[in-house]
Amino acid sequence: MAQSTSPITITRRDQMFPILAEADIERMRRFGEASAYAAGEHIVTAGEVAPGLIVVLSGTVDITQDAGLGRRETIVTHGAGNFIGELAQLSSRPSLVNAEATQPVEAFVIPSQRLRDLMVQEANLGERIMRALILRRVGLLESGTSGPVIIGPAGNGDTLRLQGFLARSGQPHRALDSDADPCAKTLIERFHVDPHHLPIVLCPNGKLLLNPGEGELARCIGLLRPIDTTKVYDVAIVGAGPAGLAAAVYAASEGLSTIVLDCRAFGGQAGASARIENYLGFPTGISGMALMARAYNQAQKFGVEMVIPDEARLLSAAAGGYTLDVGDGETVRARTVVIASGARYRRLDVANLAQFEGTSVHYWASPIEARLCGGQEVALVGAGNSAGQAAVYLASQVRKVALLARRGSLDATMSRYLVERIKAQPNIEVLTETEIEALEGHEGSLDQVRWRNRATGEETTRPIRHLFLFIGADPNTDWLAQCNVALDARGFVCTGPDLAPAHGLMETSRSGVFAIGDVRSGSVKRVAAAVGEGAQVVAALHAYLARGDAVAPQAARRQ
Repeated sequence: MAQSTSPITITRRDQMFPILAEADIERMRRFGEASAYAAGEHIVTAGEVAPGLIVVLSGTVDITQDAGLGRRETIVTHGAGNFIGELAQLSSRPSLVNAEATQPVEAFVIPSQRLRDLMVQEANLGERIMRALILRRVGLLESGTSGPVIIGPAGNGDTLRLQGFLARSGQPHRALDSDADPCAKTLIERFHVDPHHLPIVLCPNGKLLLNPGEGELARCIGLLRPIDTTKVYDVAIVGAGPAGLAAAVYAASEGLSTIVLDCRAFGGQAGASARIENYLGFPTGISGMALMARAYNQAQKFGVEMVIPDEARLLSAAAGGYTLDVGDGETVRARTVVIASGARYRRLDVANLAQFEGTSVHYWASPIEARLCGGQEVALVGAGNSAGQAAVYLASQVRKVALLARRGSLDATMSRYLVERIKAQPNIEVLTETEIEALEGHEGSLDQVRWRNRATGEETTRPIRHLFLFIGADPNTDWLAQCNVALDARGFVCTGPDLAPAHGLMETSRSGVFAIGDVRSGSVKRVAAAVGEGAQVVAALHAYLARGDAVAPQAARRQ
């Protein structure tokens, strides 16, 4: 079998598949349990939860990924001193690869909980292991072979929806065009799928889903698991954007049992940024998704329980704290709650907008959307930093970008470095004082866009098939309407002195409930500010729990 040759597998192979020294292995033994496997035995199967991180002492193990239609591709062969596992082992989620002993194997297995203990207690060794786990996930993402298989028409809105969800969730997957790919047609025939049921998803565990929702897909691949309703968490965080993830990392690292919920995926709006160049410590810039993925992995390292995608619907008082009603009739119990639900994308006020959303109108500029409109002219509406980053990214992928802004200049709302970069791009046309007037198309596909100059009244129509909207956001607080949490006139959560002089900066109108990030009234709408608030709120959580306002003896203890 040919070995996997994704770029990172070649360039960073030694870091992906390190050989542990005997001294390292001895330090790891106390976290694991001895195990043995016979030649030909399946140690790990894709789609099933692996026993943990497996350190090989003797023998050899082939690591393979499913390549479709019963074929398997070898990624690497492990021998003595290697370890089996990737990021899924941090949180006991189903494996994305197979592991089969090709010779008798002696090993020891480190379960997920003990692996997290190792990361904390053996910092230098934990750093090497964590780096390898992350790089292995990146390699699987690059290979485009592992994980669920989406089969459907390439430009179909539901196909794009499922691809986008998996991409934002950092999940390897494969997408096959049902109209053109021979493998896709074979699978459709094999499973006797009616074309009206497309797209379908074939999960690694063998289950077939017909045009599933994100929650159904997440449960099938093990991303979303049942909530333990008997457990009372020290803190429940609603929202997995920069603020929520920062709060989770700091809370869990300081000994608070932490659960995070988000109705979409981790990263929030920051995850949509093609490149963030003014975030402290990244002089060459970093994509929003890469930054948020690091935070997501970091939170799992400290044992944060992630419940994504799952939507908080109602916040209610309970003995010793609060309950959160979430999707599928489940309940989360927690002593404190942090609202970090951020904001939702603002929609354009055009009558037939919904007709084109998901296929031709986009709120995210990722490689998925870029492939859809490669070589075309696209229009982008917005004048903030997110719009600027998206415009620059798309300019490298498409023939032309028409950037529409309502104001007379970009300077008042966009960072100077982005304004200069946009001016330097020959295929970005900036149209100020301009608004979209109409969208025209058929069967969900956009054919042309008409816009009007507000100063002159002149209208222009262009044959544009893809429109990107980055026109700001509204607070994501509709779910708080029946929760007795005070909101300001614009719907943002009121906190601190706005409510009462003695209130802490991030405390809401309900004792033990805090708000941070973009959802908080008066917050600075920047990634760095959101991260700062996420760190700051943990001190308020400790103070609240230490006062005895909630029954939480273990929560008041820092570790």
